[in-house]
Amino acid sequence: MSRMSVRGSLRARLLAGSLVWILAALTATGFVLADLFREHVTERFEAELRIHLDQLTANVEFGADAVPRLRAELSDPRLRRPLSGLYWQIDREGGDAVRGMLRSRSLWDTTLEVPRDGPRDGEVHVHAVAGPDRERLVMMERIVRLEDGAAAPLRLIVAADERGMTHPVREFVGLLVIALGVLAAGLVTAVMLQVSIGLAPLKRLSAQLAEIRDGRSRRLEGAFPNEVQPLVDELNAVLSHDAEVVARARTQAGNLAHAIKTPLAVLGNAAMREEGALARLVSDQVATAQRQVDYHLARARAAAATQVPGLRTALRPVVEGLVRVMQRVHAERKLRIAIEAMPDAAAFRGEEQDLQEMLGNLIDNACKWARHAVRVAAVVRDGAVEIVIDDDGPGLSVDARDAMFARGARADEDVPGSGLGLGIVRDLAQLYGGRIELGQAPAGGLRASLILPAA
Repeated sequence: MSRMSVRGSLRARLLAGSLVWILAALTATGFVLADLFREHVTERFEAELRIHLDQLTANVEFGADAVPRLRAELSDPRLRRPLSGLYWQIDREGGDAVRGMLRSRSLWDTTLEVPRDGPRDGEVHVHAVAGPDRERLVMMERIVRLEDGAAAPLRLIVAADERGMTHPVREFVGLLVIALGVLAAGLVTAVMLQVSIGLAPLKRLSAQLAEIRDGRSRRLEGAFPNEVQPLVDELNAVLSHDAEVVARARTQAGNLAHAIKTPLAVLGNAAMREEGALARLVSDQVATAQRQVDYHLARARAAAATQVPGLRTALRPVVEGLVRVMQRVHAERKLRIAIEAMPDAAAFRGEEQDLQEMLGNLIDNACKWARHAVRVAAVVRDGAVEIVIDDDGPGLSVDARDAMFARGARADEDVPGSGLGLGIVRDLAQLYGGRIELGQAPAGGLRASLILPAA
């Protein structure tokens, strides 16, 4: 897992933290359980040796010739089977040979070599020694003296293969590792499920925010957990506040437009009733002022709209409406205005009025210059919608295309227009993060490509 994925993902942090704690807890548990079981097996093993040693002590006696012997055989049958792993032996204290030394049949013809540690009477010592088949033995010894003290003290020894103690521990540890591994897998699965369920509201919140961004919704809907609901309420409050700010800005822009246009209309009407150079000058300046007001109001409206999330305008209805209008406006020229290759799902992430403003200018400009036909098409790719308007008019040279974006620039003074259309389209597109490009149409005329963010 990369450093960025762990530091940047809440899910990765929770899973990594849980995994560390699960592994640490289960590892500690495994060591503790293994150690407890090892101590238990060791105690049982030594307890069994002590039983054999006590039985050996109870059965040893001296005959009339002061030679030790056993009154009865010890009960465990392994002591009678050669090299069985369980042994006993009797010798003199200090390791001196005993005439007629006693040892179990399981020792066969070998003798246990034991440390010379000299335990006190009745004291039991435990040692690890080598056995007859080079196996490791756990040995237990005891010194026994006769009450009359006539004979030398005896060293009573029992020993058993330590594999009888280590094998159960090894098997238990193997089973414990498997069990803890299964438990760890189950706990990790449970943690992953818990994290997924716990973070599901955040995933749903992200999906709803994406719907707001794409224009499919205007606010966050549904119930969320108590820990997330305050965030949802704050986001909805911010969205509502932004919508109110934009609404007030639009209202103020409309009031300003009405306040300016009314005096301009009065001046224009008065100038139209008069004759002379002054009246024509006033009419021209009033028309210029009205165009400037429309231009800057469109920019202000678009600038406000780009700050509002959730805007979505379907492309086809707007284009179809503009085509019907243009067919009526340019009816005397009998142009063929065709809509081609336009996906029904194509949508612009912005205000409908701004889309109408941009496309209206481009389609109207194409109709003014077209000889017979205008073609409108659209395609959606890479998060953007590209609307292409082609005409079969005379077209423009490369140098003239760049100059057309200057405010008030016109390709032909004989063609009606204000010269502000392409400038408005360019500025509105840039406010939305888009652009407009001019090129040559397949029919030889002008191609205007409007690229806007898709919803």
